[in-house]
Amino acid sequence: MGKIQPAIPDPIRVGRTFLATRTARAIADGLLAATFASLLRSKGFDERTLGWLVTATLLGSATTLVGVTRRPDLLTPRRVLTLLSVLMVATGVAFSTTSALFILLPLAFIGPLNPTGGDVSAFLPAEQSLITDATTDANRSDLFARYALAGALGAAIGSLIAGPVTALGKRIGFASTDGTGLAPLLYAATGVVVALVYVRAGRHHTASKTVPARLQESKKIVRSMAAVFALDAAGGGFVGTALVAAWLARRFDFSLGEIGLALALSSTASAASALFAPRLSRRFGLVETMVFTHLPANALLIAAGFAPSASIAVALLVARALLSQLDVPARQTFVMSVVVPAERAAAAAFTNLPRSLAAASTPPLAGWLLHRSTFGWPLILGGGLKALYDVVLFARFRRHSTRA
Repeated sequence: MGKIQPAIPDPIRVGRTFLATRTARAIADGLLAATFASLLRSKGFDERTLGWLVTATLLGSATTLVGVTRRPDLLTPRRVLTLLSVLMVATGVAFSTTSALFILLPLAFIGPLNPTGGDVSAFLPAEQSLITDATTDANRSDLFARYALAGALGAAIGSLIAGPVTALGKRIGFASTDGTGLAPLLYAATGVVVALVYVRAGRHHTASKTVPARLQESKKIVRSMAAVFALDAAGGGFVGTALVAAWLARRFDFSLGEIGLALALSSTASAASALFAPRLSRRFGLVETMVFTHLPANALLIAAGFAPSASIAVALLVARALLSQLDVPARQTFVMSVVVPAERAAAAAFTNLPRSLAAASTPPLAGWLLHRSTFGWPLILGGGLKALYDVVLFARFRRHSTRA
């Protein structure tokens, strides 16, 4: 009797599974990010507390990524996904039901709370490694583009429903007088749903049985990439979704519905552009696509900080969104293309770790600036740092660029 062969991942089923979970999580993240500043105000906190809570979420993500990198034998991708789903539930319930900062701050740290807009939690490298195991070089870039598209569309839906969800919460008097307490409860419910999906998916297909290796052959280039990516993340820390929402409310007196609509337009523009990333990467190269779409986007972000009216500010933010996420699937594909296959999971975690740490360094300053002034200093500083990243990236990695 022959040996039983391990299950071979079905690329179509794997793709559908993680596109579905990415969409669900993005909806929950988009909803919570759009309402987060208002939720904190209803609990008696100001923009400074918002900045520190955003920092706590990013530092917590970085800590989780350290564990993923150091103990890949214990913290396998599927275990990480299941654990984070459970923490989603706990975090959402806490932010819905309590105003005690000594409870909220630790939960923001240990949970996968994501008020920044971009997914920097350990969900990302865990899902990326499983997607990579089930795909080939030929179709990986397309799947990563659809993965980014799912995240952007989900965030748009979450932002768009922020107003109606808050109105419903206010109507039924749930958890807070202004209705914002319903959003974190729906975030918790999403954690339950994705946990069930991960458990069920594990019965139908399994990823590679090889334990994700620590970085060895790819260590030098991955460390270099991580350092450069940290510049981009530090700039992004100034303009996380919750902070942009707070700026729109402070600068132009936007209502929650108007904030949700502005964020939804930006996310939809980002989603539409994500489909073009593989074509651009195949024609011009991965690094070229990353730089020459990202640099104009950062110029638009800086311009939005100087916008004299709400309509101009929103138009510039939406125009920026059309370009700002074209680099994401190219970056993910680039990382996977320059490391040996056995080290891909570790590389994904290692490059995301400095991003989380760098992104965590700037929200307190952004919150302080928002508290002190309505001017768009966070947008200007964030755009400037991200533009510097583009220049350094092109200078350092142009010779490694490939078409994918």
